[in-house]
Amino acid sequence: MLLKNWKLFLVGLTFVLVGSVLAHFVQTSNGVEIKDTRFIGANGKLQSGLLYVPEGVSAENKAPAILAVHGYINSREVQSGFAIEYARRGYIVLALDQTGHGYSEGAAFSAGFGGPAALQYLRGLDIVDVDNIGLEGHSMGGWTVLAAAATYPDDYKSIVLEGSSVGAPFAAEGTTEWPRNVSVVFSKFDEFSQLMWGVAKADDIETSEKLQKFFGADDVVEEGKLYGDIAQGNARILWQPPVTHPGDHISRAAIGHSIDWFDKTLEGAESIPSSNQVWYFKELGTLIGLVGFVVALLGVLQGLLQMPTFANMRKKPQEFAFEERNPKWLGLFLFSTIFPVANYYFLFSLAQGWFPASALLPQTITSQVAFWAVINGAVFAVLGLVVRGNSVKFELDVARAALLAISAVFVMYFITMFVDFFFKVDFRFWFVGVKLLSAERFAIALIYLVPFTAYFVLAMRALHGGLSIRKQSTLQTYALNALALMGGFALFLVAQYIALYATGKLLTPSEPLNTIVMYQFVPILLTAAIISTFLYKRTSSYLPGAFVNALLVTWYIVAGQATQFAF
Repeated sequence: MLLKNWKLFLVGLTFVLVGSVLAHFVQTSNGVEIKDTRFIGANGKLQSGLLYVPEGVSAENKAPAILAVHGYINSREVQSGFAIEYARRGYIVLALDQTGHGYSEGAAFSAGFGGPAALQYLRGLDIVDVDNIGLEGHSMGGWTVLAAAATYPDDYKSIVLEGSSVGAPFAAEGTTEWPRNVSVVFSKFDEFSQLMWGVAKADDIETSEKLQKFFGADDVVEEGKLYGDIAQGNARILWQPPVTHPGDHISRAAIGHSIDWFDKTLEGAESIPSSNQVWYFKELGTLIGLVGFVVALLGVLQGLLQMPTFANMRKKPQEFAFEERNPKWLGLFLFSTIFPVANYYFLFSLAQGWFPASALLPQTITSQVAFWAVINGAVFAVLGLVVRGNSVKFELDVARAALLAISAVFVMYFITMFVDFFFKVDFRFWFVGVKLLSAERFAIALIYLVPFTAYFVLAMRALHGGLSIRKQSTLQTYALNALALMGGFALFLVAQYIALYATGKLLTPSEPLNTIVMYQFVPILLTAAIISTFLYKRTSSYLPGAFVNALLVTWYIVAGQATQFAF
């Protein structure tokens, strides 16, 4: 009986371990060792990175090195595709957390984004061949490595700018002579073409006056043509993989172009063809781990509900808002699907002005998401009072629901710590990842837990009290609840990227960052719907699911977002 109660948890745990082991062996292939590294940066702030050390490297057998840096509101793990491939070829790699990101202290955008200090840390390692150091950065990570190059112009040999640019708004102006040997990898469907290179469509980057000046070209810059001379240090080359801005991280072409450039401009590494890549198996492994994380969480909840402490919570729902789907239900469903998307950009814009980074709310984008959440939760609550189906009564054992949620999330946090310690991976796909909180971010999470709890309590009550249907299957219940929460975002994003691939522009070309942030709403709200429905069907209460989701989503967002206010 005990095994039966925890069977789902064991299945999820198996996925977690299989995925984590796979990811670990891929990122340590060819004998690479990965170290969680901390060092002191500017103003005494601690900086963080993952250091990839190839087999056989020592003070007597030095190796070339690459500083690899993620973009805004990402972290060191997002650069793993690049880092894995560099390290396999014999480069020492420091995958940096920018200041205010991941486990690095300080405010985002401060101290050259952490780039100058990271370059000096890398050069200070006795295993590094200081005459062969490359710099690679994606998006704001490009500005990070440019800050390092500007501060220490003689301390590197070549640069790869992935989805990034020289000059305004956050980098020094580039010339035909500075920085040294640059490969610009700017994808055909990059959402930030206006910001980076002053062109409305990324596919038109060849006509960018800014790029032409940087390359010393009199006319259109030709993709794949070498401008300048590598030996003289003024070489320039442009590549345009057929992906989006965040797509660079999971593009064999984008990663391959960077491999080729360092192969041409640095010495001492093994010349493995750029087509020989294995990083995507690591991405598969962490994806399997992420799926296992959710399944294991459901299994923990199911197992806990069989224990005496929580046994009284078990009760199947007997009341439903509707007997079957009808026009009123459809209206409520469509509103719950469309309204949160329709107000997304507007509320994010308001929150940006109303809630600047402060000691109380130190993460700008987290504050925007929290503001959006509270407003939409309040609207759902009011709507439930005005337009409703049958009255639904809930079991409301607040204390037990909170204890259940805290217990389950604690177990999952411990599992995340275990995987991080033994395998040096987290649970993720692309830039959607569950990672540990630093001590500073744990304190920040306690602040943001308040608005996210309010949202999930209101939204889950509206979901189960306003849209529940008696005459439908379990699969239909899960599917419709998921669509009610995230369906609008999924459809809108499909429309956005159909437009981007068809015309070269988003439907909202002035909102590239918030559109990319929106990606995460789909898996987050899908997971929230699954967890809440799972618990509601077993407890006849929206509170357990609301509390679990509040803890989980707060953890996820605060751990992954940038901190703009330094304590």
